[in-house]
Formats: sequence, C-alpha cells, structure tokens
Amino acid sequence: MVVTLAGAMSTAELGLSLAEMIRQGKVDAICCTGANLEEDIFNLVAHDYYVRLPHYRDLTPADEAGLLARHLNRVTDTCIPEAEAMRRVEAVVGGEWTAAANAGERYFPHEFLYRALKRPELRASFQVPVEQSWLHAAMERNLPMFVPGWEDSTLGNFYTAHCVTGRIAKVHTAKTGVETMMALAEWYTAESARRSLGFFQIGGGIAGDFAICVVPMLRQDLHRDVPHWGYFCQISDSTTSYGSYSGAVPNEKITWDKLDVDTPTFLIESDATIVAPLLFAHVLGW
Repeated sequence: MVVTLAGAMSTAELGLSLAEMIRQGKVDAICCTGANLEEDIFNLVAHDYYVRLPHYRDLTPADEAGLLARHLNRVTDTCIPEAEAMRRVEAVVGGEWTAAANAGERYFPHEFLYRALKRPELRASFQVPVEQSWLHAAMERNLPMFVPGWEDSTLGNFYTAHCVTGRIAKVHTAKTGVETMMALAEWYTAESARRSLGFFQIGGGIAGDFAICVVPMLRQDLHRDVPHWGYFCQISDSTTSYGSYSGAVPNEKITWDKLDVDTPTFLIESDATIVAPLLFAHVLGW
C-alpha cells in the first residue's frame, strides 16, 4: 500500500497510529507534502513547547499577530514554536545539507531527515517516544518516500535561504521534483511487477495528485506494461468542482488511465484526522 499525506496530518499527530502501520509492514511507500515530512520531526523534538488553542475559531487578527510576536506558528488548533522546533531541526539538518554540498553528494529531502534523526545532538532533544513518530519508523525501515513540492515547506524555505546566502554552494544538493517522479516511476515499475499496489490517499492536493499520476505516465508516455493501481481509497471532505482541492471522484480517474474500470474504489467523505486513525486502528487490530 502506498499512503499519501496531504494537509498537516503530522501536526494532528497521525504518527500515533501511522508509525505502527509502518513498523508492521502495512505501508510500502509514502508520498507526502514537505509540511507533513517536517512537522512529524518538529513534534518529536518540541512537543512540550507546543501551544494548544481549542477555541482557535474565535481568534481575532490581533490575536494572530500576538502569536506571531511570540514566534508561534499556528496550524488549526496547534501552534508550532519556531525556536524549539524549526530552528532546532534546521541547526542539525543544515549541517547535513552543507556537508553533502561540500562533498559533492546529493540526496532527497527525506534522506537528509533520515540522516538527521540519527544525529545524537537531535536525539537528545526528543520529547515524545520514537514509537509515536512515523518518520522515525520510516527511517528505521528506510521506507521509500516521495516528497513533491518540498520547496514550499519551512525547511524548504530554510534550504532556499541557505542557497541564496551561499552557505549551500550547490542548489541541487537536494534532489528535485522531477528526480522524485523518476524515482517513483522506477519504484512502481519494479514493485508492481511482483505484487498489486493499493493507493490510500489522505486528503487532497499535491501528495495524492503527484503519486497517482505515475501510472498514466508510465503507461502512456513510457509505454511500459505496468498495471493500474490495485485499489483506490480516499478520505476527503472536498466537493467536486473546477476549483475544489482534489475533490475528483474515483471514476474520473479512469479517464486519466490511473484506475481501471473494475478497480475497487472507496471514497470516505469525512475529516481525515478522525477517520485515518480509526482505519489504521482497525487494520492493526487495536
């Protein structure tokens, strides 16, 4: 099964269930946004500094400005502290970026975080058990990861700033989105030749759209005889329209050669922060 993570599911602490899914071999690859990639590790090193705002809907613009002044970055009802989370991770992963650039080495964004998670100076900052971190579980398994649009994340912004200042001399030290798609194409070609791969999409946006379109690219542009996705399941609260956030119903994907006529499809129209943990708990037998 390939799992795609949109939105800010890491800050919603999906790692409490997803990590065990990874450890038990229920997940074979993840495609996620840069935000989900980094926000799991932010929570790992700064959980005790997070600020919860259960009445976030009542915040005024002035209240939001007050959070900014305190360097608290809000994600729905949770504020991520800049110094304790973002800058702490930057200090460690930034060293990995620089070292790789100086050595002429190149890695994908998630590979830099896999390396950072093994660094003792970062491990000393862990504030929740590693069993609650899906990224740590992925690192332990060296799970295949695909992170499209990484540049728009906080760490992607930090990386860009380091390139502008010259601290990172080679901008392509972090591998690109095109290389990410190429890696996904080769992974899918190899894996689908020996087993059927299901597609479990949490939310919409680039994480799901990027991963699912590898199949028509392989079939139509590279003329490879690869199968369609074995099944498709999506948790989404988006409605179908020209402007919706990946609210296309499964049948529409047949016209794009992503799914076949008889591909089993499931669409759960609900809040993914509620439904995904319930589904994972069912699979895990909790």
